[in-house]
Amino acid sequence: MSQQILQVDQAMLETTLDRMVRKSVEETLNAMLDAEADEITGAARYERSGERKAYRAGHYERDLTVKAWKMSLKVPKLKGAVFSSAVIERYRRREESVEEALIDMYLAGVSTRQVDDISQLLWGDRMPSQTLSDKLKRVYADIDAWRERPLEQEYAYLFMDGVWHKRCWGGSVENAGILVAIGIGADGRREVLSVAEGMKEDAESWRSFIKGMLARGLKGVRLVTGDRCAGLVAAAGELLPGARYQRCMVHFERNILAKVNPKNRDWAADALKAVFSMETRDKALEKAESVAGEMEARKLKEAASCLRDGIGETTTYLLDDYPREHRRRIRTNNMIERLNREIRRRTRVVGSFPDGRSALMLVCARVRYVTSNEWSTRRYLDMSRLGETVPAAN
Repeated sequence: MSQQILQVDQAMLETTLDRMVRKSVEETLNAMLDAEADEITGAARYERSGERKAYRAGHYERDLTVKAWKMSLKVPKLKGAVFSSAVIERYRRREESVEEALIDMYLAGVSTRQVDDISQLLWGDRMPSQTLSDKLKRVYADIDAWRERPLEQEYAYLFMDGVWHKRCWGGSVENAGILVAIGIGADGRREVLSVAEGMKEDAESWRSFIKGMLARGLKGVRLVTGDRCAGLVAAAGELLPGARYQRCMVHFERNILAKVNPKNRDWAADALKAVFSMETRDKALEKAESVAGEMEARKLKEAASCLRDGIGETTTYLLDDYPREHRRRIRTNNMIERLNREIRRRTRVVGSFPDGRSALMLVCARVRYVTSNEWSTRRYLDMSRLGETVPAAN
């Protein structure tokens, strides 16, 4: 019978190996720092030289947090010259990859307090919220450049909506909106075209929002999809005259069902589903009129009136100008609603923001984080099917 002669304590072995690697890396980095000090002073330690430019003045200790541990470095101090190292930046306490990991955690939805706790747990070094805010300023500069980038291709389909968040204003907390626009480019991929703060979802806010995109090169818009916001409809009609407006089908159904009593709600939901399953716009309008008549017979006059008032702009997607293959995805604002849910998931952690810019920057960072992971590699629509059936827009 075989007998196990040698037993290995795996935990102790890993700890010992980590200690050996850490010691080796520390010695290597400290040797590199000493070599840089020799180059700056013009002489090695204890060397007598008439061409000496500075003198050694000992070392000072500095902890450097890297991916797997915290190292203790001995940074040389000089008299007569400033020690500048290419190995480690001045005042740096963490490896850049560690800082990037902490920032990624924050943008992914982790609160500043949790980031501090995780940093303490993994590396034994805290990262206060103020330090994190300072590090985020570099990210915010990149976000501003992204928000102001030129729009070079045509975007036939444009989806717009707003997401509300709480912000502090004059000592009180109030609601403010973030306006978001997503376009489908000529390559068939989705792209977030603009994110901007709008105090209210009024015509002036939407007008300024669309003008900003036009100034950056927005062109070729043939269909605008959004909720029945009077300000958005008016601004889109004024600034994008070559585009038609498609009212979000899902929001429209919800508005109607909100006016239906529980007894008739299942029937009304099935009837509306039948309306939007029609193959042509004429048949959809005919079916909608039939459903409205049945609603009146069931004493649902408000629902019938809502259906008649909005069915026209909610069936724009059924026009022959738009390919059948595109209809399911251009008739609703579900795409931007899902993005708004991701935004709310992150902003809910914060609660309320001290000002509009901090909210805008965090929303933009979250939008870029989500879209870079999910949208960049997949084509959303085959735009070759759009053809030249629609007159040149804008």
